[in-house]
Amino acid sequence: MNTSLSSTVPLGSPLYEQVKLAVLAALAQGEWKQGEAIPPEKHLAERFGVSIGTLRKAIDELAAENILVRHQGRGTYVAAHTRNHHFFKFFRILRQDGHKSYPTTELLRFRRVKASAEARDKLGLAAGAYVFEFLNMLSLNGDVVMVDDICLPESRFPGMTEAHLRERASTLYALYQDVFGVNVIATDERLRTCLADRAHARWLGVAEGAALLEIRRVAYSYNRQPVEWRISRVNTGRYEYLGHEPWEAGA
Repeated sequence: MNTSLSSTVPLGSPLYEQVKLAVLAALAQGEWKQGEAIPPEKHLAERFGVSIGTLRKAIDELAAENILVRHQGRGTYVAAHTRNHHFFKFFRILRQDGHKSYPTTELLRFRRVKASAEARDKLGLAAGAYVFEFLNMLSLNGDVVMVDDICLPESRFPGMTEAHLRERASTLYALYQDVFGVNVIATDERLRTCLADRAHARWLGVAEGAALLEIRRVAYSYNRQPVEWRISRVNTGRYEYLGHEPWEAGA
């Protein structure tokens, strides 16, 4: 596999951006796995026909986005999901006093079904495609706070079972990575309010018709390939959504 610049980028892009997109294309094709080292900068510069400086600028951007990780004296590696502060890049619910904690999760439902029109649209699937749908109830500090309705394309998660979800040792995104080779690197989230239906009122311990925060998320792997569609409903009585830390990029 040898991704070229001309086949992966828009014409007129800055050269380092072309290199960056070519590296992302190689990652999307599985050329380098999570936790593995990418080739030395000299080899990549020769492969893409650019200077070391241009190559480094592309790699620097990918490192800043936590897609690659530099290890002094060892090289540059594909980032891997671990149970550390990167978890909170994707989990944005915290107690109103600012306390962050990892959620405990209870699986409420798991099934394989034909994708709905909305799921096909969000995940870029053809008519008749199958997805795995599952419902998770999340608790923080002993409080049931959130219910996630998650949809995954079967084509990206072949052979997924209920046991995969119930018996996973770490986070959901770590499961995607370790078992199915799918690395989530970015999300697009849209927020709105909704009213609790009977089931969500029971799960979240609120009155039917109570206002909830609704988070609609598409999660992406390399080259903005959609790999997960979820709708989360949150009881904000004691908890809130943190858009970004003030020191994060773009703040």
